[in-house]
Amino acid sequence: MVKSQPVLDILIIIIVGVAVGALTGMTGSSGVLVVVPALSLMGFTFQRSVGASLLVDVITTSIVIYVYLRKHSVYVRSGIFMGLGAIIGAQIGSRVAVSISQHPLEIAFVVLTAVLASQMYRRAFGKPREKKNIHLTMPEMQALLLAFALSIPVGFLTGTIGTSGGIMFIGITMLLFTVPAQKMVGTATLAMFFSAFSGTVGYASLGLIDFTAAVIIGVASLASGIGFSYLAHRTSEKGIYAAIGTVFLVVIFVEMYKIIL
Repeated sequence: MVKSQPVLDILIIIIVGVAVGALTGMTGSSGVLVVVPALSLMGFTFQRSVGASLLVDVITTSIVIYVYLRKHSVYVRSGIFMGLGAIIGAQIGSRVAVSISQHPLEIAFVVLTAVLASQMYRRAFGKPREKKNIHLTMPEMQALLLAFALSIPVGFLTGTIGTSGGIMFIGITMLLFTVPAQKMVGTATLAMFFSAFSGTVGYASLGLIDFTAAVIIGVASLASGIGFSYLAHRTSEKGIYAAIGTVFLVVIFVEMYKIIL
């Protein structure tokens, strides 16, 4: 952990952990959009911030998955197939990340965050689109294999810019399978666990994880993740999407401020 003002740093890190638990528990989103900017502002390099974020995702998703499994809100087979594809992509991405300078990675992070923010606001305020039940026109195994293939590039993004792919896994699930919103979140969280775990192994092998910061954030996110996982089953989807979109906008402004300076 970067040593400047230890007490203040730990307090900030705990608050970040609570926010991560809320994000993952409510929407299945990766904590990267909170963890990376916070740690970067505290003096961590972008790569070390990403490494810590991935370990946090492993800790947080483990308890969130438990809650969703208890609620029977996980399509396990799809989650496993997507997770396996992400494992492959994450190992490739973590190796590529160390050979790329920090600046373009930060720009890519901002672009991705902007895309996700627009998706959140579209879901919150846009008209609902008719869902295409593609899986009805293909065998289940074919849909699962396609989900596996589509998850490889998601894993690559995990390894390079640290997003564990929660929203993207939700997108894949929406495209190929017809399941309730809560089940989409639970399934995406299971896939995200595999993706984050693979990315964590890659970054740990390169010595790019601050375990102290990651564990503090992860522990703080556990209680938060449990509470918000249960709350997600009783909350309006539109309200959740609007709130998360606003968080993403704040993250964009913080990252742009850092890049400009």
